[in-house]
Amino acid sequence: MGNWFSAESPTTSQHAETQRDAGRSPVSAHSGSVVNTPQLSDVNVGGNININTYVQPPASTEQTQHISPTTEENIQKCQADLKSYLKSQTKNLLQGTEEDGSQTQLNKSYTELYITEGGSGEVNHEHEVIELECTRSSSEEKKIHLNDIFEPLIKEDDPPQRVLTKGIAGIGKTVAVQKFTHDWAVGKANQTIEFIFPFTFRELNLIKDKDWSLTELIAYYFKVGDLEASDYSNKSILFIFDGLDESKLPLDIKKNKMCHSVTDTTTLDVLLTNLITGKLLHKASVWITSRPAAATKIPAKFIDRVTEVRGFNDEQKEEYFQRNVSDKDVAQKIFDHLQSKPLRSLYIMCHIPVFCWISATALQSLLTKTQKGELPKTVTEMYTHFLIVQTKRNNEKDYHEGETDTDVIMKLGKLAFEQLQKGNIIFYEDDLKSCQIDLTQAAVYSGVCTQIIRKEFGLHKQNIYSFIHLSIQEFLAALYVLETFIDNGKNLLSKVKVKVVSDKGELPLILLHKSAVDMALDSDYGQWDLFVRFLLGLSQVQNQELLQKFFQFKERPPQSNKMTITRIHEKIKKLSYTDKSINLFHCLNELGDQSLVEQVQKYQSSGDVSKISPAHWSALAYLLLVSTDDLDVFDLQKYHKSEEVLKRLLPVLRVAKTALLSDCNLVDSCCHNISSVLSFKSSRLEELDLSKNNLQDYGMTLLSDGLKSPNCKLQRLCLQDCGITKKGCQALASGLASNSSHLRELDLSNNRFLDEGLELLSRALNQCTLETLRLFKTNLQTESVDALASALASNPSQLRELDLGGNSLGDGGVMKIAALLKDPNCKVDKLRLVGCQFTHNGCAVLASSLKSNPGHLRVLDLTRNVLQDVGVENLSEFLAEPLCQLETLKLKCCMLTAACCRSLTFALSCSSALKELDLSFNHLTDQGLTLLADWLRKPQCRLEILRLPGCTDSSCESLASALTLNPSHLRELELSRTDSEGPGLERLSGLQRNSGYKLQKLVVKSTVATPTD
Repeated sequence: MGNWFSAESPTTSQHAETQRDAGRSPVSAHSGSVVNTPQLSDVNVGGNININTYVQPPASTEQTQHISPTTEENIQKCQADLKSYLKSQTKNLLQGTEEDGSQTQLNKSYTELYITEGGSGEVNHEHEVIELECTRSSSEEKKIHLNDIFEPLIKEDDPPQRVLTKGIAGIGKTVAVQKFTHDWAVGKANQTIEFIFPFTFRELNLIKDKDWSLTELIAYYFKVGDLEASDYSNKSILFIFDGLDESKLPLDIKKNKMCHSVTDTTTLDVLLTNLITGKLLHKASVWITSRPAAATKIPAKFIDRVTEVRGFNDEQKEEYFQRNVSDKDVAQKIFDHLQSKPLRSLYIMCHIPVFCWISATALQSLLTKTQKGELPKTVTEMYTHFLIVQTKRNNEKDYHEGETDTDVIMKLGKLAFEQLQKGNIIFYEDDLKSCQIDLTQAAVYSGVCTQIIRKEFGLHKQNIYSFIHLSIQEFLAALYVLETFIDNGKNLLSKVKVKVVSDKGELPLILLHKSAVDMALDSDYGQWDLFVRFLLGLSQVQNQELLQKFFQFKERPPQSNKMTITRIHEKIKKLSYTDKSINLFHCLNELGDQSLVEQVQKYQSSGDVSKISPAHWSALAYLLLVSTDDLDVFDLQKYHKSEEVLKRLLPVLRVAKTALLSDCNLVDSCCHNISSVLSFKSSRLEELDLSKNNLQDYGMTLLSDGLKSPNCKLQRLCLQDCGITKKGCQALASGLASNSSHLRELDLSNNRFLDEGLELLSRALNQCTLETLRLFKTNLQTESVDALASALASNPSQLRELDLGGNSLGDGGVMKIAALLKDPNCKVDKLRLVGCQFTHNGCAVLASSLKSNPGHLRVLDLTRNVLQDVGVENLSEFLAEPLCQLETLKLKCCMLTAACCRSLTFALSCSSALKELDLSFNHLTDQGLTLLADWLRKPQCRLEILRLPGCTDSSCESLASALTLNPSHLRELELSRTDSEGPGLERLSGLQRNSGYKLQKLVVKSTVATPTD
């Protein structure tokens, strides 16, 4: 029998926001064979450990025989009894309710869930389907295997003692608990744990008014023999509490009294809070599962590890169909069909296991029983076929006299719609009665509903209902609203009840469609988005024909949806923030309209972006989101350089890891949208390049809001040439200081910070663990370097690259940076001090620091400073160090003569690490170049790139001779000279043409050229 709504106990708070997140779907992660009904809630179905069966039966004579509890043999017997009991209780996945008894083997049906370490504690207010469609899982997430959640991770010395596992409803938390427990019970995993006691908060609610000791509580639920109180303290024990969001216990950790003994009798609330905080059985481990909204009931300080059940990734979706559809060819056809473009949205939704079950149920029926039936191409068609399959399954319909499937479906639709209007996904007997649903028949109506009877501590019964998933509720609600409109002209979505009849005597559907679309656009969190998709899809001729054929809905003349399509096109044109327009494209897909998408595909293929309107850019965003394309990198220049296009493509930016927005004609207002992306709950953005845009200080103020968000995971931020001054620097510093743990690279080059701006930024950098900092041409002076050097010195082991070029640091500023480099913990490997206006005095101090810590630096760029020969002589002492690993040395335009070449070449002869040397725009003369040529001849020379000044034909001959003797390495040679001819130069050209030499590039520049950075 198919089941469409099940019992679900209410959460502690019935606040609408909590319901939207915590109570989204009562469906479990796995269903077993798709021809059976799914698990109906995270707790009571889906193969859960039913707490009602935990109550220990009356003991037999054998069971009550006393065995001394002090012996290890007795401990082992108690453990064996518990394992045997839990094995029997967890071996099957329960399908539907206990009454119908359908079940399948756990190990046969179980599909591994995608579980990650960590996860934010933020409450999700958006419809989970809408959020999924705008999110892509990150390859950087730390996946953790179910049976390893209590194992120490890399760089962790001790295993976690208290674990909190979060996940939306229906994602598989309870099945994870069942699988973990079963694997322990059969000896497959976690055998260092000696006893596991799994509880559900739903069932603990039933005994919350009675006082217990821990030993009494365990004895009440589990078959563990005669454990002594001391055994609980000495053994490795795991307590599992499943479904924190359903708890009716206050769990008042602050006010509850202490309880240290397992035999002390107290309230259940006190007992649990003392277990969770470690005051009772401080060595015991605790595992709590919860929907995200309720996870904060347990203070973070009492949790050692947070994990999140994320449902299925793409590989696990495919595995699900292979495991749960008996015919493997049919399973593959189902999976392939879901990956097709029309159903890409549903494929994304299959991240939640219940959608896999819905898809498999509908498609398996069509592929095995309906030879001529065309497979559904839209989500609405899929749900319509699912309704047909579920209704046909129950052949023994216990209806009232004269009642049909249509009547029952309309009653359920009324219930679904009225509760949807109230924001409810959980409802009660009175709600069913108000829709004329007979409670005695609720379990058999059309095979679409059932009830779970909950017994409140032996006193009375309380029936609580919910549809198996919110999307089913939305589908039935849409069907009810549409059929009510068609049958009697009543628009349930409009406050104004006016009938407008066309010339043909029909009520035009555009009136209902208009109300539905407007309602969805006016909603804050997408609450009505899926409902509207269903409503428009059910208006399509093919779905109407199915409803008429299988449910005998009245046949009526088809109405055109052209007016609705036109109106949606107009809405898309006006919407600048396209998260809402994305849903409108889903609506167009349900209506069979692909015109905007096809047009943008045509323009894209032709390369003519001039014809692409704002609506087309929104179409492109939709097209990209439902595609299989890799969207990790978002490059705005690939589309069109404008802020309007960025707004339209914002949903695509939200799923990217890298955003390349450099030189795209953006202004400060764009930072508001970018900030919203950084603040997005599932933000994946790690790299953001906004260089060469006129963002100015106000843009930094807007961007700072996103940087402050706990969801921001930005690692690289590039803001070159953005017009930022001191004020913008202050806003940026505020953002970085609030959330500095992720940022690794910061590039603020070509902005006018001045000293005060850098001082503000330095305070924020003091809290960061930057690896790369670029401040080229930011108008810094000697005085401002103090604060910067101090900030970088606070965490010197992290910094790898530092660029302070283009600033007037002078000798004093360079000496302060040199002090940082001298620190033995400093591991800077790239240092750029281009044009910093320091002399040989500053170079001497710099060289001394590098000499004392020589093993890390790989790149040193001192271009355009007045080093003179004496500066290079000092630097040569560092180069001669055996531990020196410098690979790139740039001394361009440093007022050098031939005199420096002797010390330089001697030092370089001591080390073979150097691969690039730039000495251009210096006055080395033939004497200096000859010395360099002599060094090039030596076998230890590994130079690959060489740039030299003032080469005469004689010096070219020397270079050619050197390369002839050591031909293996140099691949690029750049020379400056007064003429472009001569035998020496011709000989070098011959070496370039000869494949026996590595020389690939020979560049000859005029000596009149001026140096550049």
